[in-house]
Amino acid sequence: MSPRRSYDQYCSAARALDAVGDRWTLLIVRELLGGPRRYTDLHADLPGVSTDVLASRLKDMERDGLTTRRRLPPPGAAYVYELTSRGRELLPVLQALGEWGAAELGDRRPTDAVRAHWFALPLLRGLEGEGLVEVRLDEGEFHVWLGGEGGPVYGDGPAREEPDVRLSLDTRTCEAVSRGALTLVDAVRAGRVAVAGEGTLAKGLREG
Repeated sequence: MSPRRSYDQYCSAARALDAVGDRWTLLIVRELLGGPRRYTDLHADLPGVSTDVLASRLKDMERDGLTTRRRLPPPGAAYVYELTSRGRELLPVLQALGEWGAAELGDRRPTDAVRAHWFALPLLRGLEGEGLVEVRLDEGEFHVWLGGEGGPVYGDGPAREEPDVRLSLDTRTCEAVSRGALTLVDAVRAGRVAVAGEGTLAKGLREG
């Protein structure tokens, strides 16, 4: 394992970048906010990363206390990577970075890869309260936990239990919310997001 590179500056921002400033590191955190992932799953959802770079980043993140690696019990028996509590503390950093970068999105380019769960963090900006939210997009489904402590922020696919609210929206609406051109509440009011459910979360979105 290569020694950690450092800016050698007595500054908290510089120290943070020592740990997470390398290319791909924060995007690996984004993926692991969805819970434990196998190496092959991470590689599939990080199009463009080489196997060597991904392996190197994961080793560095484990060394720096951001991730751990463990073996699943049978019948899985595969190794998975997951965030430590220190790694999960990067959620607000990614949220702030995503909000800042929303203006850079523009229209989707033909070369842009996309995964449904990449929209989880932008949608969190428009969701308040506690509960389980299932989201259905043209690209697929994912679910989001609101108000959870210490666990995954989102998960791929439909929720494994009855969600408190289901949201259905098309790609253009989700892109507009991600860019900050449209709030989730305004999208609901305009009829561009279908809200299913009778709980507090669903009522809050309908009432705006």
